[in-house]
Amino acid sequence: MRSLRTQAILTAVGVVVLLVALVVAAREMFVSERDALLAAILVLGAAVVWLRIAALADRQRTTERAEEMRRKLVADVSHDLRTPIASLRLLVEAVDDEVVDEETRRRYLATMRTHISSLSTMIDDLFELSRLEAGEIDWSMRQVELALLVDETVAAMRPEARARHVDLRAQLGDEPLSAHADPERIQRVLFNLIRNAIHHTPADGSVTVRAEAGPDAIEVEVADTGEGIAPPDRSAVFEPFNRGSDSSRSGDGAGLGLAISRAIVETHGGRIWIAPAETGTRVRFSLPVR
Repeated sequence: MRSLRTQAILTAVGVVVLLVALVVAAREMFVSERDALLAAILVLGAAVVWLRIAALADRQRTTERAEEMRRKLVADVSHDLRTPIASLRLLVEAVDDEVVDEETRRRYLATMRTHISSLSTMIDDLFELSRLEAGEIDWSMRQVELALLVDETVAAMRPEARARHVDLRAQLGDEPLSAHADPERIQRVLFNLIRNAIHHTPADGSVTVRAEAGPDAIEVEVADTGEGIAPPDRSAVFEPFNRGSDSSRSGDGAGLGLAISRAIVETHGGRIWIAPAETGTRVRFSLPVR
């Protein structure tokens, strides 16, 4: 049986071949140099991601559980790459065969750009998750006033919420909410949780961000009035590529946002969990005061 590293490398080669074909076809269709360059970058990015996954797998073979997790990660990445790449290949073939009119061709090119953007986002998230797990990130830890950070993040996300007709608000008291944290990484957690809540909340629903101080930790909550998370899915919701069994929650992203959030919070010495809720979803995380 081929080793996990060999499987990852062979899969990476397959991704490279497909994306190279995309670049060649795109140039023949007179696609802009910017799009062709982006596709070329994705070729290198996809290959590096796969090789990094293989390296992580080799370093983490100390237990059967680690091996099983690495295999699942490779399988999940393969699955999530296969769909957009297959779609891109079909679109390129349709345009290359000159079976579509000019209007349809422009629509196909717009769809191709969407798929390329999705692949680029997935690669960025995979890089960040692998760096977090390998401890390769430089942390800028200091005392951070979380109330200001929450207000800033909510204000930045409000236009996206408004576009989806979702009411986004922050509920913060007057007490100081100072935690020992890397503000940039904690803001990434807030962005992930708030964006996820907005996307899973129907029009005229609401998303509320709260924070409160405890004796040893600050707890932050992002609560929405969406469809909620099924009880069987709650224990695995922070695993990479896990998007739940409910089809209404499986259409956004590659399922890496919550996994990245957990890695960031746990590196801070905190924890993240799904809190009980009568309606919707309540995601809470804690950060040590010192």
